[in-house]
Amino acid sequence: MLDRSELLAGLARWRADGLVVAAALLPLALFVAREWQIAGASGFPLDDSWIHLHFARNLAAGAGFSYNPGVPVAGSTAPLWTLLLGAGALVASPSLAMAKTVGVGATLAAALVTRRAARAWGARDDVALGASISLTWMGPVAWGALSGMEVSLAALLVAASLLAHARDLALASAVCVALAVLARPEALLLVPFLAAARPLTIRRVAVFTVVTIVVVAPAVLFSLWTAGTPYPATAAAKVEGGLVGWLGGLREPAALTWVKRPLAFLAEWIVWLATIHWLLPVALAPALLVVWRYAGRALGLVTLALVAHPIGMALLAPYRGPAFQEGRYSIHLLPLVVLALAVALGGRRGGAPPVLALASVPRRAWINMLAAGVWLAIAATALVPAATRYAWAVQNINAMQVHLGQWVDARLPKTARIALNDIGAIAFFSRREVIDLMGLVTPDIIPYRRRGESGVMEYVVETCPDYVIIFPAWFPRFAASRETLEPIYRVRLERNEVAGAAEMVVYRLLRCAV
Repeated sequence: MLDRSELLAGLARWRADGLVVAAALLPLALFVAREWQIAGASGFPLDDSWIHLHFARNLAAGAGFSYNPGVPVAGSTAPLWTLLLGAGALVASPSLAMAKTVGVGATLAAALVTRRAARAWGARDDVALGASISLTWMGPVAWGALSGMEVSLAALLVAASLLAHARDLALASAVCVALAVLARPEALLLVPFLAAARPLTIRRVAVFTVVTIVVVAPAVLFSLWTAGTPYPATAAAKVEGGLVGWLGGLREPAALTWVKRPLAFLAEWIVWLATIHWLLPVALAPALLVVWRYAGRALGLVTLALVAHPIGMALLAPYRGPAFQEGRYSIHLLPLVVLALAVALGGRRGGAPPVLALASVPRRAWINMLAAGVWLAIAATALVPAATRYAWAVQNINAMQVHLGQWVDARLPKTARIALNDIGAIAFFSRREVIDLMGLVTPDIIPYRRRGESGVMEYVVETCPDYVIIFPAWFPRFAASRETLEPIYRVRLERNEVAGAAEMVVYRLLRCAV
């Protein structure tokens, strides 16, 4: 039986977890309220969310990892998230509600694990609690919870790897961070920092190396089989330079690769942190130094990944910067951000931090409560515009891509083949066979795309879809060719915040290659 002290400790943990969950519901409620005020319905803020859900439905239906059933393709840079949604679709349904439920659950779990990680690294209980609550009060985290995207799962796995690392569980830490790579490939940058954060031995290096290879290898082999590259077709289609671009045949000026883009990404990373909370970059810089005092190399070295992240993105596989789409490529590191702050501000090793060393316990408690209140008040001021951006993004996707998917389902033949530049909601709602003009799930078009618009036009004429749905702004020559395309329907957004262009048009293809 548990003694009284163990029982009280257990109750304290449950109470702290309850506070984290209750606090997390506030920003989520704000986001949902703004969503209904502006969009008038629930939805996703990105068309990519519908891509995951379309893959998930095919998985649950037994069609394998395919977009067009029966045609396997590595079309997801977050295959673990896609598989998780596939499991959700099998158990429940491939629905908006299911995806949001999984996302919210992963976000709450990430916050709870972050609190435990902060305590394991030496932060006081109250500071660890404040850190986990502040994580849920970050706009990108709330966005991720409701977006149907993979960022919540990636954040949870990063937090779990940090907790395992605090307990010196090398195998568990390696497994969690390797799985995080399958949820968000940028997490690969964490692997060497975690491996080197404790004394390097042959065994430790072997654990992180072998585990990462074993976990990631199936995705690499699947990509080689279906896309002809060791990375998904999505990466091959989007990456604009760096090492991955070089492997794919792209060449660019050395100054851009090694200087201009890394500096631009680093600046964007700092600005993005400031938009989440204007004190974040100010507090994080000294925190990275103080962490070494309280946790030493074991955590101090890992926190350097926060500096390496934007530079690594720029050098390895640049597509858009760290702030792109509410920080979609960076959100998984926010548990490490708040963990570093928690350890720096509330480390237990060696007593209280110097600023509080002479304060009495009651006075310290009041100071802590005041500091937490100020921090959350500032966070709230950033949450409001973040919720508004999320709501307008949902409105845009619902009004354009979702609407067009439903229109195609109602108006075009069931056997119609459609060429698209946005394949998510239109494919999900219409269930038509699609040709992806961007190459995410149609890797055969990628060599054509490198020749520009003329290459895309050539591919469309050769493959001969029945209809083409595109942003005319993306393909002006193609859209203006009345010998090839006949416009039959169009959607235009009055206020475009997230779509690739304000207008999308449905065309009937008039001419194919003989």
